[in-house]
Amino acid sequence: MSTEARDARRYHALPSPFAMKRGGALHGARVAYETWGRLSEARDNALLILTGLSPSAHAASSPEDPSPGWWEGMIGPGKAIDTHRWFVICVNSLGSDKGSTCPASVDPATGRPYRLSFPELTLEDVANAAFEVVRHGLGIERLACLVGCSMGGMSALAYMLLHPGTVRTHVSVDTAPQAQPFAIAIRSLQREAIRLDPQWNGGDYDIHAADGGRYPDIGMSIARKLGVITYRSAMEWNGRFARIRLDPEQREDEPFGFEFQVESYLQAHAQRFVRTFDPNCYLYLSRASDWFDIGEYGGGDVMAGLRRIRIERALVIGVSTDILFPLEQQEQIATGLEAAGARVDFVALDSPQGHDAFLVDIPNYSRAIGGFLAAL
Repeated sequence: MSTEARDARRYHALPSPFAMKRGGALHGARVAYETWGRLSEARDNALLILTGLSPSAHAASSPEDPSPGWWEGMIGPGKAIDTHRWFVICVNSLGSDKGSTCPASVDPATGRPYRLSFPELTLEDVANAAFEVVRHGLGIERLACLVGCSMGGMSALAYMLLHPGTVRTHVSVDTAPQAQPFAIAIRSLQREAIRLDPQWNGGDYDIHAADGGRYPDIGMSIARKLGVITYRSAMEWNGRFARIRLDPEQREDEPFGFEFQVESYLQAHAQRFVRTFDPNCYLYLSRASDWFDIGEYGGGDVMAGLRRIRIERALVIGVSTDILFPLEQQEQIATGLEAAGARVDFVALDSPQGHDAFLVDIPNYSRAIGGFLAAL
């Protein structure tokens, strides 16, 4: 059997120049995406998924790439997002290093990586780039459904506001209409950890360095650990690890070294992530999440901004244990969309997995999302 890596990614060239919300423009930029299922002759069965900060466009396996996707349990024949019925599109965010143009990409004007010369990135830019894929790359005038998860849920709100009439229904998953102080504080610390790593070197590290090159491994590791801590709930941390200590031979032989299993878990998780995501991309997308505020479209009022969105139906899902995007923010989205005239289903789950529940608690999310889509 061949072990050659396979890639189902496709690419859409963005218009050049591609203007950015906060100024500047990209030239020769592109966006990576993957698709599953078949687009109907009427082009009325398209479902677009916008992702969280770090996932690629590979949301599920396919004949072109049989490796499991980040939402494998949710997408496929007979699953909640049934590819026998839906033409599913997942777009890699502009600014992400998973195939789309990003700070690690080569600037055609200089022949060198953009690094910090990349224009300031917003989630509105992410939304506009995704719209270009749907409208001009795939020729789809109106999405049957737009699904947004975590950061992607904020991008989805921007998409619907900036491109009215192009979305029929919406599934909002563990997201927010604006970042609250706790989420901003956590992401600020993550960015600080990266920036204060001497190997970050003002963004001028070895982008493709193998182990041993100039690369902010420590900063990225700390940033990832902070993220993982907030992605799960205290209930789950207690249930999984309690105060269990490492076996003596597993402990670090240095002052203040790891002693508890939870410390070892976080370290292993961080090590798997550090070299798989570009640090500058992390900084740009993290800040874009903090900047997003749908209240900007309602004269400073979040509810007024939400009331500008015109769709037929929506499903809004939140988790009671989510400390990063609290349940009351999901309620706010549901109330705002309903006030705008949409028929809204609101589902509050009690999953112990916190913010990451949509990636872990597939049975409960499948029931909610699959039931909603089946009724369309």
